[in-house]
Amino acid sequence: MSLTKIFQSFLFVLFVGICFLVYVDQTNLLSEKVHSRLAHYQNSFNTDRALPSSGNELLAELEKNDKFQFFQYIHSTDSSYNLTQGELISGSNHPLASLFPIEMSDTRTFTEGRLQIKLFKEDILDATISSFQNAIIVLGAAYLLVAITFYLLMLRLKRAIRYSATYISGLSNHSFDAFEASKLGSELKPIGVALEKLKVKLKTNIDRAADENEKLAKVAYQDPVTGLATRTVFTQKLESFSELSKDHIGLMAIVKASELAQINNNFGRTAGDDYLSEVANCIRKSLSELPNSECFRISTADFAVFIPDLILKDGIPFLESLKTLFDEYQQTLNTESIAHVGLVPYQHDSDTVKLLTLADTAVSIAQTLGPNCFYMQDKFNGDEVYGDTRWKEAIDDLIHRQALKFYQQPIHPCRTEVLVYKELLTRFYNSEGKFLPTTTVIAMAERHGMILDLDKLIIINTIKMLINTPAMSGAYGINISSSSIMQDSFVAWIKDLLAKQRHIAARLVFEVNESGMQTNLSASHKFVRTMHSVGARVSVEHFGMGFTSFKFFKEVRPDYIKLDGSYTDGIVQDTNNKFFIKMIVDIARRLGIRVIATSVERQEEKLVLERMHVDGLQGYYISQPQAAQTIE
Repeated sequence: MSLTKIFQSFLFVLFVGICFLVYVDQTNLLSEKVHSRLAHYQNSFNTDRALPSSGNELLAELEKNDKFQFFQYIHSTDSSYNLTQGELISGSNHPLASLFPIEMSDTRTFTEGRLQIKLFKEDILDATISSFQNAIIVLGAAYLLVAITFYLLMLRLKRAIRYSATYISGLSNHSFDAFEASKLGSELKPIGVALEKLKVKLKTNIDRAADENEKLAKVAYQDPVTGLATRTVFTQKLESFSELSKDHIGLMAIVKASELAQINNNFGRTAGDDYLSEVANCIRKSLSELPNSECFRISTADFAVFIPDLILKDGIPFLESLKTLFDEYQQTLNTESIAHVGLVPYQHDSDTVKLLTLADTAVSIAQTLGPNCFYMQDKFNGDEVYGDTRWKEAIDDLIHRQALKFYQQPIHPCRTEVLVYKELLTRFYNSEGKFLPTTTVIAMAERHGMILDLDKLIIINTIKMLINTPAMSGAYGINISSSSIMQDSFVAWIKDLLAKQRHIAARLVFEVNESGMQTNLSASHKFVRTMHSVGARVSVEHFGMGFTSFKFFKEVRPDYIKLDGSYTDGIVQDTNNKFFIKMIVDIARRLGIRVIATSVERQEEKLVLERMHVDGLQGYYISQPQAAQTIE
């Protein structure tokens, strides 16, 4: 029940209660008057005077002091003296008369006869009713005045509450109109002050949230390194193909920045970000004459470009301009290449999966053509796997020619008693002497089942280099595929090879990716045990990215573990990374396993990792990769 109804009900009950008290008071006053008048009449008979025996005479005598409503005298012997006058039952016509029922009657018996009377009551009854009526009118007027005043006050309060509610609703809808403090005066003034403060604080919070949302939107839809749209927007673009008009055509280019991994390893992550940023700038410059084009960064090292309203041959100027910019940038960066480009056409009903497959094929072909090359792939015509075929031929060719070169990057020991090694980084080149992207070469070799031959090529050339180059002292680590060590024939081949070259085997450390070793712990342990039997050692690289567990340490027992570079990044502030590294170091130390931290790029990272008692450090800050002896 609302406050208004409660108060009105209380006021009504109070009014009825006071009226009842007035009624009781008037009834008591009336009763006193009745008793007084009746007593006055009765006193007339207390004197010793003789009363007339005739009814008329008796009436005349008594009327000197009282007034009668009804008079009846019955003589006991002579009926001529009898007298009856007035009304025995008399009622007032006033509607309130029934509230005050009174009776002033008296009956007496004399020697001569019997007397029955009713005194006149209308005057005192009317006076009582009039007094009661006046009191009710005054009380009713007061009741109405209070009720109306309260109603008006509540009406004003409700108006103020409605205004406050409307204003609060406006705040919830981010409407910050000026607050009219005059509408919330007196007792409601604190609410007005609170709402004003709420408006200011809410606006501040909303502005802050808007800034945060803008930042999040940039994270979600704008790549922070290149400033291009992200993969999310690229996916939306592909989904919008179904909404294009039937005559809509265009070109899609995929740009693969294939040198990112090498730049990160050789020069550090900051240099890698600068490299990606410059690749994006080259793409923008080449599109300066194509204002309707759209650019996206769709993965770590891949970019996509949409150029509407062009056919395939119209994209040649764009490709040539982009290659020129890449060539110029390559001269300043001093790398074997910058990026490769695949260009394909699209139309309104293009299947996005087939379109991306076609573009990937074009990029794959471009990568086999040399540094910064491009390739245009037309519509599907049955040779969609042409890119893969080219890669298979290219890998087969480089294996046949043993076309590889080594770079070496040392690992810095954190204690004098710790024996570490130098890592050999392999680069491959085509028949024209142009370097191929290492990551793609390895991925394509695994796809076509040629990774065993590629790993054998790397191992054989490493052994040759160490035999033929006495100046290269110490141990060297070489990367081999985790899928290769799962093959019994490959493990047996290495064992036979190293058994004949035990003095070289003692200088070899085979680096294998942790995630691959986790797939088969038994085979991984067998490989480690076999390498130990011929004097070689094993290092687990990218440690911490897979499902790391104590079981891995216990069952595989490698000689080294190389922490993934993501644990070094931010190690100065990241307590989680510190906790993980400390736990790994403690466990590894108990089992005699050496822990090496990678991607060390700043002095602060080096100092923190040294304090955490890792055994070795590797990265751009420690030493950059340098060319090793080339095997022809």
